[in-house]
Amino acid sequence: MPAPLFQTDTTVVMPAAFSIAGRRSHFPVQILKQTRGGLAEETTALLSRRLKAASLLAFAGFLTFFIKNLFFLDDFVTLADWLLFWVHLAVTVLAGVISLCLWTHRGFLNRHLRLTELLLFGGSALFLLLFSYVDVSESAATGYLPPIVPPWLMLIFTYAMLIPNPNSFTRAAVMISTLAATPITLIIAMHLTSGTFARLFRENHRFRGTEISAVLMLLLAAIVAAWGQHLIGSLRRSVYEARRIGQYHLKQPLGSGGMGDVYLAEHLLMKRPCAIKLIRAEQAGDPQVLERFEHEVQATAKLSHWNSIEIYDYGRTDDGTFYYVMEYLPGMDLEELVQKHGRLPPGRVIHLLEQTCDALAEAHTQRLIHRDIKPANVFVARRGHVCDVAKLLDFGLARPIVRPESGNTTHVGTISGSPLYMAPEQFVDDAVDERSDIYSVGVMAYYLLTGKRPFDNDNPMRVFMAHAQERPRRLCEFCPDISHELEAIVMRCLEKSPDDRFQAAAALREALLNCQEAGDWTREDAAAWWACHVGADQPATNDPADLATTAGDGSIRETDRSSMPS
Repeated sequence: MPAPLFQTDTTVVMPAAFSIAGRRSHFPVQILKQTRGGLAEETTALLSRRLKAASLLAFAGFLTFFIKNLFFLDDFVTLADWLLFWVHLAVTVLAGVISLCLWTHRGFLNRHLRLTELLLFGGSALFLLLFSYVDVSESAATGYLPPIVPPWLMLIFTYAMLIPNPNSFTRAAVMISTLAATPITLIIAMHLTSGTFARLFRENHRFRGTEISAVLMLLLAAIVAAWGQHLIGSLRRSVYEARRIGQYHLKQPLGSGGMGDVYLAEHLLMKRPCAIKLIRAEQAGDPQVLERFEHEVQATAKLSHWNSIEIYDYGRTDDGTFYYVMEYLPGMDLEELVQKHGRLPPGRVIHLLEQTCDALAEAHTQRLIHRDIKPANVFVARRGHVCDVAKLLDFGLARPIVRPESGNTTHVGTISGSPLYMAPEQFVDDAVDERSDIYSVGVMAYYLLTGKRPFDNDNPMRVFMAHAQERPRRLCEFCPDISHELEAIVMRCLEKSPDDRFQAAAALREALLNCQEAGDWTREDAAAWWACHVGADQPATNDPADLATTAGDGSIRETDRSSMPS
């Protein structure tokens, strides 16, 4: 589907730049403590899920046949029949208890999954053994062997299909062989203890053929099931290896864009959660894409401030996949924060903006302008037990600062940025410098304080014109609790002429800290807010053990971008 010509809340790159049409995706994320390596960890998680399904199926099956037996109690005439009835009830209850414990994530069984596996399949095998014994004993007098093989085949193949043993083929083979050998042992025991069985085997050709067929079918089932377990384990190992990038194991997708995909990953040795950005294979041969990808890494890697996203690693795999590794931040961006919880109090806005200004000041010192400052590119998280830590993301559009007098201006007709947050000069690319970032910070501040953008229109061209010509409505119309001082600071950031704005991020930060609302939002306020609002949605720590259900926002949000022809 072709990209739209204009989008008001997207980054527009024209004419030759590529696009990142970022789409947030919310996947449940689970990082488990590893003790034996990544594949063992995945096997444990898979075993937990498979045991849930197996226990539920076993409970449903046993319960169904138990209810059926209740309607035929008159058929239970011997002690063995009643023993089988009560064992059937016990196994049904056992399967139900196991299923309840697994599905509610409580109890001893969830911490000892292999023991749970043994209880479930061992209990089922014990019932089938007793059932087969009673059935064979009562049917031997009639001169034929009852069909005891099908239930055992079902149990064998259920184990082989559902229970993972990718790193221990021997264990799988022993379990499957034990299940297959149990009815065979029963048949042999009946021969040794029952003269009727021995006589039937010698004299009844049909009985002898049925016995031999049963043994052969069980042996063949054991071989096929064990081989299938080995094959499934090999495929699982192959899939695991395919999801490795160098020393990083890809866990879950966090987002997808036109240029690449972002995954939650974990370093195999340090067990540190991180986010990996991969460039799409179909674009790996595009020199412009690779140049910008590398530029984004290098630009961000130069920055070391606490409030800038940290780059851990960068490289290229043997198959040509480019990637870089960033810190993973549980939390949400400022746009999502406002959408979920409404406009922010002035004290909190100052607290977040002064951190953003700190990160920008370092970038500007490195002669880099961001060019894409907007709420979606400022992430708020909890780091080191400090709440409301602002992180500046996505330096993919960053470029060196140029001055008019330097003569080093970009080509005419190239526009980069998000229209709703762009400075007027960005629309014509006229000497874009750090003051353009100051304007975007002003638009972001306006949005955080009021919940509205100063110029919001579905028509991007009207947005362009409004930024260049119109004066935004006063903030006090939407935010009565704002001081005149803070309103004046935001309005100064939104001046049309760069000369009328703050000339540096440090100057803007100093002005914000001198407002009367500065200091109204404390660390205690932030911690209380996170405890009240974030705990139910996302984890408040970056400890891998606590990141059980983090939404797929991640720390790296590929911002919405569409390319536009000149």
